[in-house]
Formats: sequence, structure tokens, C-alpha cells
Amino acid sequence: MKIISKIFISIILILIIITTYFSTIGVETDRFNGQIKDKIKSIDEKTEIELKKIKLILDPFKLKLNIKTIGSKLKNQNGTIEIESLKTQISIKSLIENKFSIESLEISTKSLKIKNLVSFLRSFRNSPELFLLEKAIKNGYLIAEIKLEFDSDGNIINNYEVNGFLRDTKLSIFKKYNFQKLDLIFNLKKDNLSLSDISFTLNDLKFLSENILLKKDKDDFLIDGEIKHKEIVLNEKNINLLIKPFFSEIDFEKLRFSSNNRFSFKINRKFKFNNFILESDININEFSVINKFELVNFFPNIKENFYLSNHKLSIKYLEENLYIDGKGDILIQDNKDTFTYSINNKNDILDFKTSLKINDNPLKIKSLNYEETNALIQLEGSKNKKDEINIKDLIINEKENRIRAQNIKLNKSLEIVKLGTVSLNYTDKENQKNQIKFYPMKNKYILKGPSFNANSLVDDLLFKDQNSNFFNIDTRIEVSIDKIFLDNEYDLFNFNGNIIFKNKEIVKAKLNGSFPNNKKLNFTINTNNDNKITTLYIDKAEPFVKRYKFIKGFDNGTLDFYSSKKFNKSTSTLKIYNFSLKELPVLTKILTLASLQGIADTLSGKGIGFDEFEMQFKSNKDGMIIDEIYAIGPAISILMDGYVEKDKLISLRGTLVPATTVNKFIGSLPVLGKILVGSKTGEGVFGVSFKIKGPPKKLETSVNPIKTLTPRFITRTLEKIKKN
Repeated sequence: MKIISKIFISIILILIIITTYFSTIGVETDRFNGQIKDKIKSIDEKTEIELKKIKLILDPFKLKLNIKTIGSKLKNQNGTIEIESLKTQISIKSLIENKFSIESLEISTKSLKIKNLVSFLRSFRNSPELFLLEKAIKNGYLIAEIKLEFDSDGNIINNYEVNGFLRDTKLSIFKKYNFQKLDLIFNLKKDNLSLSDISFTLNDLKFLSENILLKKDKDDFLIDGEIKHKEIVLNEKNINLLIKPFFSEIDFEKLRFSSNNRFSFKINRKFKFNNFILESDININEFSVINKFELVNFFPNIKENFYLSNHKLSIKYLEENLYIDGKGDILIQDNKDTFTYSINNKNDILDFKTSLKINDNPLKIKSLNYEETNALIQLEGSKNKKDEINIKDLIINEKENRIRAQNIKLNKSLEIVKLGTVSLNYTDKENQKNQIKFYPMKNKYILKGPSFNANSLVDDLLFKDQNSNFFNIDTRIEVSIDKIFLDNEYDLFNFNGNIIFKNKEIVKAKLNGSFPNNKKLNFTINTNNDNKITTLYIDKAEPFVKRYKFIKGFDNGTLDFYSSKKFNKSTSTLKIYNFSLKELPVLTKILTLASLQGIADTLSGKGIGFDEFEMQFKSNKDGMIIDEIYAIGPAISILMDGYVEKDKLISLRGTLVPATTVNKFIGSLPVLGKILVGSKTGEGVFGVSFKIKGPPKKLETSVNPIKTLTPRFITRTLEKIKKN
């Protein structure tokens, strides 16, 4: 028994020693090389493996042999892969049964060209992820570990895994977008590709990402991940590629920002995108936009570029709907203002809500005589797919001053086609209180209120080319304003009447108002077929005429205007009665050049009175043809004609005759002279002919004496004297 025990213990010790040796040190052999090569061929008959001697390590607990070899090579029609190590397991049971069965295979590569490895792997399994990678990757290197498992029939189980990292990789997905210097760690399992610790440059801009996941979804690929970057500066090329495709209507000049972006989308084998989702948090440190807006009438110190800074911007793009919220500083004039905005683009409807807090910058609305430096402008509205704009609310607030317009609809030509309520309640820069309201009522509009300062509005009506093309509503406007301030001296009371718009024009109007001492203002427009007749009668001409800068010291006077307009051409007559002038630079120059110093002194001193001024002229969009200007008074009479090319040239010629010459000539007429001027006449002097020509701001005047009066002058003078 002792001998048997010793033999048994010895056998156990020998087995333990052998097992320990084979489990730790193992043995090298080439016995299984052929079987491994055959197994590789069974996976892919076009793939071969070059093997050196392999080392066998026993796993006594699982009754398996671990096989490892170093420095092998895999070859197929797609190239050669140099292997750092190759590991597999063989069941001891399969060896006893003389069945060589590999249960798993682990391959560790050396540094390889990525494209070569991806092409090689596709020979084992042509998965969509590998197809996508092979198409996208153009350059770069990787080290990878490939884990494969086999079923009892020797087929690869669909739970393979590939791990590794990429260095200095270049991707080519889109021609205009250049992905380079890509470094990452990857993990590929079945239909999932996970990327982590990512850094890359896109068109020379550096980006980072903690994780991006690619997952097969039926015939598409779902990509989900996060990309962020520190502060970068976009040049013109990158602005055109990365920004303008989404904001084509805005001209960007410079952008310095940082961002954190979360995204997901689907992409098919033809690289067509859908189901794109993006969430971005952006810090804009500097942003320059070219000013394309005509806003100088509202912001007098407006710059050529708008500058945004210290801006926090949030962007969400979900199922083709875009949401943008932002707030920060904006420089459009001399000092920074605060700009807040919210934009939602959903189902082809663009909703917007913005506010601009003006900080010590001028805001002007000239026609309303409004001017403030610390106002708040709020705007809310929408834009549809037809480019029609609906302004739900427009508010301008500054302390107790408030201007508000609601429910304004603009067509794509920016014409007003619908208008809600407009209310004005503010004290203007001339310290006048403005309180009026404009609102719809059934099929008409009402304009009414206790007071309105029309000082600037009258200037616009007199000196600017008024065009009603912005107002495209066929409607009737009823006007009732208790008091209108024309200037600091003259007020108009009980201004009322109506205006009818049709086809963007005023086709009919009747407006009346009263001055103190029973003085009146009457304005009418009547249209018959294509002929528009406009009349204006004012008992107080001074608040209107004195606005012409070249006329100073205008006093008294009654104004009567008549115009007939057809096919954008008008024929008009302007008459002013019983007024005086103290200063008219061109007339003073003519009198001085003609050596009529006494009359010139009178003009610049007490003033020269006129009984009547009459101007007959034709006008169109290009300018005016003056058929005749005739003025007669106790001191002088003037007759002239000419033309005016708008903003280019003024050309006038005429005759100026002192009243003594006129009286002497008329007095010499038998019978008629005594009836018209009496038997006494003053000492006669020669008249003068003159020419005035040149650009509006650089007129040149020439004067020549005349010894005889023209028949035309005599005829017009007799007509006026007979009429009087």
C-alpha cells in the first residue's frame, strides 16, 4: 500500500508539474499551423496566413488550449495585414476526438494604414459600418484588436468586436469640407461603432468630441454625438461653407466664437442626410455683419457694419424646425445696445420676437418729430413661405412715451396690405404732445385724436418725393384731429375729412381745417377716369411757404394751388396773393447786378410787397418744366420761365422791371393809361433780363439791361392790372 501510495502521489505531482508547466510556460510547436491555416481559409477561402511557431498554454479549468503566435501576416486579395499577435483556443475534447475546432480568435495588429485594414476586414464581414468607413477614410493609421467567436460549425458568431485607436486620419465625405488630423479611440461591435476622445480639424478649425456613436438602423446609419471647440475665428472661406448655407440672406464679415454641439442624423449609403437634430450652445465674442438695411432715417449714426459681442446663443434644429434664442451686445451706432431675439422656423413659418434696448444712442422718426436716446423697441411677428410678413406687435417705449402698431401684414414687396391699430402717445422733441389713434372699423379706417405735431410731416410732404406704394389697401380713411401743430407759431384746428385709397393711390380726398380769425385750409383730390385733380387753398400761406430755405421773411399771403395729373404727368398752377418778402438771395443778386440798389435795399430791409404771384408748370418723375412765373407788386414785376432736372440742373430766364417803368408805359396809353394808373407816373428806369443756371447748390446768375419791354411782358401785366 505504501508503494502504491507513493506511486500515486508521484503521478499526481508529475501531473501537477506538467500542468503547471503547460499552464504557465507552455510549449512551442508548429503542429497546429496547418489546422489554423485551414480554419482561416474556411472563414474566407481567399485569405491566407503566414505563421511562425505557436505557443500552447493549457487552461486546466476550462480544459482548453490557448494558442498564441507573434509576427504573423494575413493576406488576401485586398492586401496584407501585419499582425503583432494572434490568439485562439482549442478544446482538448476536440483534440481527443481528433476534431480541430477553434472557438475564438483574437488578432492584435501592428500600426496599419486604416484604409488597408478596413478593406481587409470587409473580406471577413461586409458590414454597413465597414462600408461606410472604407468610403470615408482616405488616410491615417491605426492599431486594432479584433475579437472573433465561432459556433460549433466553425462560422463566425455575430458578436465580433474591434477596438483600437486612429492617428492623423483624413476623411473625405463632402468635397467642400476638409476633415484632417483626426485622432480617436474606437470600438466596433456588430452594428454599433463607438468613437471617443476625438479631436480633428475641419477646414483648418480644431474641434473636440467626447463620444460619437454610429449605429445601423435598417438600411440607414444613425449617427449621434457631441462636438465642441474652444474659441475660433472664421475666415471668409469658412463663413461661406459653414454659415451661409443656413443664413444666406446675411453677409458675414468676421466671426469669433466657441460652441458645444449635440447632434444626431441618419445617413444612407449614398450619403444623403435625413432626421437631422442639432442642439448648440454658442458664445459669440465678436461678430461683424455688413449693414444692408436702409435705417439711417431711424438711426442717424448707423455704421456700415453691425458688431455683436458677448452674445449667448442657443440653436435647436429638430425635424426640419429651427429654434434660435440669443442675447448680447450689438453696436450699430456710437454706443453698444442690448439685443434680444427668439426665432422659430416651423413648417415653413418663421416666427420672430426681438427687442432692442437703446443705450445713449439716437432714435429718430422724422415724420413724427420723435427723437429719444434710451428707448426700448420690441417687435413680434412671422414670415410665411410666400415671404409675407405679419407684424403682430411693434412697440417703442421710453418712460411715458409710447408708439405702438399692431397686426400689420406686408406682402413680399414690403407693401402694407393689412393694418390693425396704430396708437401714438408721446411728447416730441419740440415738447408738443401727440395723441392720435389709427384703427379699422368695418370697411374703413379712423384717424382721430386730440393733438398731433405735423411740423416734420409737412416738410416731408413739401420737399420729398411722396409715393404711396408702401400702402396697398383699398379703403376709406376718416380723419378727425382736434389740433394740429404746424410749427411753433401756427396751429390748425378741427382738421377733419376723408381720404380714399385705391390701387395704391389717393383717388379722392377732402380735408378741412381752421386757423384763428376764421382763416381756412381746404384740400381736395378728385379722380375722373385717369385724370386726378388736386386743389389746395390756404388763408395762411406763411407756415407753408417759409419752409423753403431760400425764402426768408415771407409774411401774410393767401395760397391757391391747382394741379391736374394724368399718366404720371401733371399740369399745375400755383398762386399766392398779397404777401411780402424780406430776403430772396437770387432776386437780391439780380437787383444788385442791375444797379437797382434802392430796390435791393428795400428787399433786404423792410421787404418788398407783391400783389400776386403765379406759377404755371408741368412736372413728372424726372423734373419740371416752368411755363411761366409771373409776380407783380408796387415795387417790381417779374416774368420768367425755364426747367428743372431733378437733383441735377436748374435753368431759368426772365425779365425784371421796376414798377415805375411799368406805370410810365401804361400811363402813356391813351385813355386806358389814365383809367389804370392815373395821370401821374414816376421816373422810369430800364428793366433787366436775366438768366439763372447751374446745379441746385451752385447757381450762376447773369443780367443784361433792356430798353424795351417784350410784348409778352406787356400782355401779362395788362391782364393782371385789368383783373385787379
